[in-house]
Amino acid sequence: MIKLLFLLIAIPFTIQAQNYQKLHAKAIVVDSHNDILTACMEKKVSMDADLKGRTHSDLKRWKEGGVDAQLFSVWCDGDQANPYAWATREMDTLDAVVSRNPDKMVIVKNYKELKQAIKNKKLASMFGVEGGHMIENNLDNLNTFYNRGTRYMTLTWNNSTSWATSAMTETTKKDSLALAHKGLTDFGKQVVKRMNELGMVVDISHVGEQTFWDVIHTTTKPVIASHSNAYALCPVFRNLKDEQILAIGKNGGVIDLNFYAGFVDSSFRSKEIKFILSHAREIDSLREAGVQREYAITLITEKYASEVEAARPPMRMLLDHLDYIVNLVGVNHVGLGSDFDGISSAPKQLDDVTSYPLITKALLERGYRKKDITKILGGNILRVLKANEN
Repeated sequence: MIKLLFLLIAIPFTIQAQNYQKLHAKAIVVDSHNDILTACMEKKVSMDADLKGRTHSDLKRWKEGGVDAQLFSVWCDGDQANPYAWATREMDTLDAVVSRNPDKMVIVKNYKELKQAIKNKKLASMFGVEGGHMIENNLDNLNTFYNRGTRYMTLTWNNSTSWATSAMTETTKKDSLALAHKGLTDFGKQVVKRMNELGMVVDISHVGEQTFWDVIHTTTKPVIASHSNAYALCPVFRNLKDEQILAIGKNGGVIDLNFYAGFVDSSFRSKEIKFILSHAREIDSLREAGVQREYAITLITEKYASEVEAARPPMRMLLDHLDYIVNLVGVNHVGLGSDFDGISSAPKQLDDVTSYPLITKALLERGYRKKDITKILGGNILRVLKANEN
């Protein structure tokens, strides 16, 4: 009798496990933001090698995590002397990996090619340029990025350009004379219009509020926030306020959740600052050796992983952001933009790109319908990519 009772209790959990695994395998899973290209350059490794324990991502683990399409972030900070050349180098890096692994991945440039790649069981790969400073105020460079497979550009990173102000600038320098302009300039509006003409999605993650509203009033196509969360749950400058979320919903766009612990849990940042200060000398040494600050912090976090483990928020807090956005604008306007390999800490359980099935499982447990889960996993961002095509 006891044995029978155990079986009756165990069966639903077994069925649920099978259901989430089957659903995840059937869905088209798309991550709109992964920084492995920069990680590979900083750590001098290649993503087609076994990088377990060294990065969040590699070619084998994307397969294990059921990822069908990846938008690869092309990033450098605002201190790079030749940002366009740096971006080109990162794109060359991905092209080299693709050329070595034609049976496993392919650069795709439209929705039709993406679907064909998935049918052929290859990782559909696109670029997302993270920071408008990389076009160096030249629309010809924007055109070149598009021709190479860039299908979105984040208008700013934390640094502003001469034509668009970032969230960090608008937040930290709002009363400073150093803020020469706020929002999009006339050239900034030209950039947005040219992206619309090309079929390149405008990404508003990282941009200041004035820039955001200028984009909303300029664009004729749906936008994305490639890696952002809800300000109401975690009030940091990088997250979106309710009015912005509502505007993205009205625009037909998508907000892809950022896994960075500091944008998920408002209590994390103070703990991280304390950690950074305690290892400031080592971080400065890496900076002096030429490592960009963001990756210097990441390297130190990896070195002292046990110190930051306890500060990681539970995965449910990330899903709370998803619930919040869905309650505001509906399930058609949310997706995944992990920021893996560009972040120093993610919620517990989300250790690397093999963790995506756990999100599918958690969404089922929260009562989301299967068809809505497939939208969240990739359907929504695919809709926006297709809507931006010309």
